[in-house]
Amino acid sequence: MRGRSPLPAGRVDLSVWTSEHIFRGSAVRDLPTVSDFAQSVKQQVDIVKIVEGYIRLRKAGATNYSGLCPFHKEKSPSFNVHAVRQFFHCFGCGVSGDVFTFVGRIENVSFPEAVRTVAQKAGIPLPKREFSSPEEAAEARMRGKLLDLHEAAASYFEEQLRGPEGALAREYLAGRGMTPDGIRTFRIGYGPDSFGALRDRLSGMADEATLRASGLFSSKEQGDGSQGPIYDRFRKRVTFPICNESGRVIAFTARTLESGEKAGPKYVNSPETPLYHKGEVLFNLDKAKSAIRQAGYALLVEGQMDCISLFLRGIQHVIATSGTAFTEQQVAILKRHTQNVVVNFDPDAAGANAAEKSIALLTEEGFNLKLVTLDGGLDPDRFIRERGVEAYTQAVMGARRQSDYLIERARQMFPGGTAEQKQKAINYLLPHIRRIPQKLMRDQFAMDAAQKLGIDSAIVREELRQAALKRREHIEVRTTALTEVERVLLRALAITDPEHEEARRTAADAVTRQPQWFEGLGVAASLGALAARGARDPMDVVEDPRQKARLAEALLAENEPPTPETVVSTIVSLQQRGIEAQLREMRAQIAEAERRGDFAALAILTQRKLKLDQALRKLRSGGNGSISGRNP
Repeated sequence: MRGRSPLPAGRVDLSVWTSEHIFRGSAVRDLPTVSDFAQSVKQQVDIVKIVEGYIRLRKAGATNYSGLCPFHKEKSPSFNVHAVRQFFHCFGCGVSGDVFTFVGRIENVSFPEAVRTVAQKAGIPLPKREFSSPEEAAEARMRGKLLDLHEAAASYFEEQLRGPEGALAREYLAGRGMTPDGIRTFRIGYGPDSFGALRDRLSGMADEATLRASGLFSSKEQGDGSQGPIYDRFRKRVTFPICNESGRVIAFTARTLESGEKAGPKYVNSPETPLYHKGEVLFNLDKAKSAIRQAGYALLVEGQMDCISLFLRGIQHVIATSGTAFTEQQVAILKRHTQNVVVNFDPDAAGANAAEKSIALLTEEGFNLKLVTLDGGLDPDRFIRERGVEAYTQAVMGARRQSDYLIERARQMFPGGTAEQKQKAINYLLPHIRRIPQKLMRDQFAMDAAQKLGIDSAIVREELRQAALKRREHIEVRTTALTEVERVLLRALAITDPEHEEARRTAADAVTRQPQWFEGLGVAASLGALAARGARDPMDVVEDPRQKARLAEALLAENEPPTPETVVSTIVSLQQRGIEAQLREMRAQIAEAERRGDFAALAILTQRKLKLDQALRKLRSGGNGSISGRNP
């Protein structure tokens, strides 16, 4: 436990256990010490069986086994496991240790989490959990009950798919290339045409409040504001379970089999629940973890069917974002398993935008990125079904560097050889270049962009190079391109028509009360002046010539004033960015506190981070309905 102060003999460092709640509460004297439990687990498990769950071993003597080391690349096996002495050693990279060391390194988890993982793999019960409050105990009971309900629901949907009502669903799945084995692997099911079948099936397992909290059911608001009776959420739909990293079902996605207005949305998803936060789950990671380690990289796709189709055809290091925007929480989860990612999102505009956002997050965290663009505008599922595994594998092998992908996207977004279009392309690329941690890579990206965009001016080339090296957001050859956020806010604050006063007032209130949300925008000074302009003409209150030019650009290109809903959505997105930036800083402070062994500061920082996490989840789940008037 590097960086921690040594503890007196016999004492348990509970701080390292809190994340998984293996040892909790004040009654420490009644609990076994960490070392006692770890020793007990170690005596009961066979390191060979645990290691074989991750890599292939072969007998290499009376008591030895060997295989390719999972901790470095090699062609000849130098990794050895001693069955009697229960340790491993690699003669290639020098790594060695016991079963907990192995699991801790390969899963990238702490020692207590490694002990917990090994115990679960061996079927050894964890020490009885203690809780610090009745509320925490109630929350744990709720989570356990919700897991049981989701497991029962998954089994129920599987039964329905095999039954008479599931005939149309089976036909649909067969048409998508799904085999019975594949259906079983992913536990695909069918929600029948019934409002109460699943409810009646599960009613004996939990009370109504718990059933409502599960997300498996819906209800309608009554005239008095109360919620009406619950009914099955997933009806006449093919169901796809969503699992956590341990393989437990925590949510569902369900696809309609009907068409037309009565079919409803194509997909219905579980809402946010105590078990499920969609921005914190990567679909199929529970099945793909081992393959990701063996391949040395993760293949990231958008849709669940894309992921399933690739996995069942042997490409098993694939995970999906489930159609949601990639989040910092998902990046942190993925980073535990690899820092090499190949992105293959759908080729439409939504897919390209999602890929761009994913690139931004992954780049900031130091990932090595490549991107796949499939021929014919096909998504991964259709491509592999129509053209085969070999063609898809070749496409992945030919994945482009992120710089090549982004430069090509810039050329498509800003076609033409005019200086204005080239500058727009450059300023589109610079935020991506700025995020790259390595200075030499930023320089190379900038020079590649200048060459491929046909920038002949040596002055502009050098300004681009300096902007990249100094991690500036833009170059100012003439004027900086406005972002959509800036356009919306400038136009809202410049409204003079009383009919659209609500949009102006919404923007002005936010700028006045929470100016820190807007500090990172290039038009921050203009926003402050416009918010306080009163009855003055908008163009008169902005004095700086460059700021005035930006305001003019926004207003001249305006078709109609933004709606209050658009303004709220824009400000909420800024709130999210602000909280995410605070979270990045908080994580750095927590890491520093851990390094110093400053547990008092660590406790305070952890509480602050929890509040920020809650605020971010509230923003994401609440959508664009309101704007918080205070900091989280």
